[in-house]
Amino acid sequence: MLIFVPIAILAVILGYHLGKTKELKEQKRAKESASDILKSAEQEAQKIKKEMILEAKQEISSMRNDFNKEMQKQRSELKQFEDRLNKREEAFNRKEENFSKKEEKLEEMRENLSKKEEEIEETLKQEKEKLQEISGLSPNEAREIVLKTTEDEMEKILAKMYSQLKEKYEEDAEENAKWIMATAIQRYASSYINEMAVSSVELPNDDMKGRIIGREGRNIRAFENLTGVDLIIDDTPETVVLSSFNPLRREIARLTLEKLIADGRIHPAMIEEMYEKSKKEVEKLVRDEGKNAILKVGISSMHPELLKLLGRLKFRTSFGQNVLYHSIEVAQIAAMMAEELGLDVERVKRGALLHDIGKAVDHEVQGTHAIIGGELARRYHEKEIVVNMIQAHHEEVPFGSPEAVLVAAADAISAARPGARRESLDIYMKRLQKLEEIATSHKYVTKAYAIQAGREIRVIVEPDKVDDELADKMSFDIAREIEKTMEYPGQLKVVVIREKRSIEYAK
Repeated sequence: MLIFVPIAILAVILGYHLGKTKELKEQKRAKESASDILKSAEQEAQKIKKEMILEAKQEISSMRNDFNKEMQKQRSELKQFEDRLNKREEAFNRKEENFSKKEEKLEEMRENLSKKEEEIEETLKQEKEKLQEISGLSPNEAREIVLKTTEDEMEKILAKMYSQLKEKYEEDAEENAKWIMATAIQRYASSYINEMAVSSVELPNDDMKGRIIGREGRNIRAFENLTGVDLIIDDTPETVVLSSFNPLRREIARLTLEKLIADGRIHPAMIEEMYEKSKKEVEKLVRDEGKNAILKVGISSMHPELLKLLGRLKFRTSFGQNVLYHSIEVAQIAAMMAEELGLDVERVKRGALLHDIGKAVDHEVQGTHAIIGGELARRYHEKEIVVNMIQAHHEEVPFGSPEAVLVAAADAISAARPGARRESLDIYMKRLQKLEEIATSHKYVTKAYAIQAGREIRVIVEPDKVDDELADKMSFDIAREIEKTMEYPGQLKVVVIREKRSIEYAK
């Protein structure tokens, strides 16, 4: 048993030495393998280095070639630009040289021109002296003759231009706006606007003003909203004013206020009640006035709506003249003339009585009262000949019958009657005289006549000095001067007449 122990130890020692030897061998082999790998890596690295250096050299060579090509291209472009610049410089030098030559030539021309101007002035001076000796006129007198001739020529040129402009704008429908303005001025002219637009109501005392206004103004607001009329309360003692362009509304408002004042109870409910009563009274009054009008004129019957419109004219004035009374007067005058001439009296009466029917609604409808009135008559089945009488009485449409001419004439007679439109004879005569003075103050005018109660002025001119175009301009100038310097009702027509009469006597 003991013999195995040494053997085991020996085996262990031997095994250790064998293992150590094996390990050493393995380490040696590993070192040799590592040395081989290192050598192989170094060789591989040298190979890669050589390849990279070669590639770099190739790339550098390629870049150098590209750079050289680019530089060559830029040199070529620079050379071309330089050549163009040189050419432009040469051209500029040539232009500068030419300019210098032209400047020298221009200076020479200036000198020659100055010499010629001096020669011309000297020649003109000599010619003027000769002309003065021959004509016997001084320079100022000759200048006046030349200016007068030039003025006449320019006046003819301006007249022609005015005629052309007139023809152009007459074709434009928007030009009709001036007629609308003229009609508006006629309806609401300042000389009689106060009478047309306001009514005064007397109060028993000034305390009544406070009651009409009401607490915080509730009564006056209710009154104005209901009637459509402005109620003006100012410092005028014991008086208030009703203002409205609609005469019918103003009349209803007046009656309403008078009833409220008489009753003494003024509040919104009472205002409404009195308004309805007044409205019915005015409507009845309107119907009665229409019926009375046809009875006075002697017309047998008429459409009820036309009777109402006739009655409304009772509350319409034109230049201070009551339109209903004016219409009745026109019908009576026209009937007299129709009877003398043997025309249809009944038809003339209808046309004359209705000639201003459009004024009953001209505050509500756009257009002139003659055209509006004709449309109303047509709507209520009046004959076309009567419609024409209405629409033609201010010559807005052509006359369609002798009766239509009579209606227009009767209208002018009624309006022109002294006192008809609250204009004194003295003022009337002064206005006619002023019209004629304005017309005769213009050049080439021989005579001027104001006719149709100052609604038209006829101007007679020298026919050999005024042509058609200058006549148009003269009518325009006279009309504008009348507008600026005078006040007159409605529209005023200016008629320039040039008539050439050749007279010889047989002996």
